Amino acid sequence: MTPDEYCQEKAAKSGSSFYYSFLFLPPGQRQAITALYAFCREVDDIVDECQEPHIARVKLQWWRDSMREMFNGTAQHPVQIALLEPVRSFELPLEHFLEIIDGMEMDLDYNRYADFEKLSLYCYRVASVVGLLAARIFGYKDPAVTDYAKNLGMAFQLTNIIRDIREDAARNRIYIPLEELRQFGVCEADILEHRFTASMAQLLKFQSARARGYYEKAFHYLPEQDRYTQRSGLIMAAIYLNTLKVIEKDNHRVMDGRVSLTPVRKLWLAWKTARTEKKRHKKYIQMCRT
Repeated sequence: MTPDEYCQEKAAKSGSSFYYSFLFLPPGQRQAITALYAFCREVDDIVDECQEPHIARVKLQWWRDSMREMFNGTAQHPVQIALLEPVRSFELPLEHFLEIIDGMEMDLDYNRYADFEKLSLYCYRVASVVGLLAARIFGYKDPAVTDYAKNLGMAFQLTNIIRDIREDAARNRIYIPLEELRQFGVCEADILEHRFTASMAQLLKFQSARARGYYEKAFHYLPEQDRYTQRSGLIMAAIYLNTLKVIEKDNHRVMDGRVSLTPVRKLWLAWKTARTEKKRHKKYIQMCRT
């Protein structure tokens, strides 16, 4: 198995919405974003699957050290070998990869967050930084795209927190700020024991509104001239927003089970968004020529 095949298999197995957005990219960008996603999966899986925190920390430190070596031209892991060319051609900063690892390690340090300010740092590291790397791979001209990428990453992670609240509770993790639990009259036991109450519904409605706010800010910052090159992010946004809509339509009953779209639905949304963005881009080009 080649390094690229390893990354492709890692991405395909996850069933993530990210995989569907890769399908409409040119080969070079598709290879790069698949390798980036495989890197994220590798370090995330260490935290999720390793039973001993100290062993997980050792493995994460290995990734830090070996990523530094990779940026000096020495790659050991298949994912690192696959990343060598993208790092060079898309000028991906080492600091971003290290910050993602720092974000994953936060799951070893915290299973609760006192307030949204502290949660924001986690979301930024594990999602917004990934968005910044992805934006570089997709390409852009206007630096405002970085603000788009940061906010879209926040929106994705906040959507994940709502969607995954039940399975996170099974790992004794609560990502909704404790300050907001108290504000809405919800206790930790309500989440850990999967109790759905009127107060819980209001709390989750508040979380959804915040996530939507980040989607709106992201779209506001995205310059028209860069929409088409950033279309993979828009495909992911369509899938994530539709997931959020399903949750909202069901009155946020995520305690009953994990909400997810079918692969066919995700593929349809990806195709529809790609088609819409292609038409919009053609109109933009025509407008620029007149």
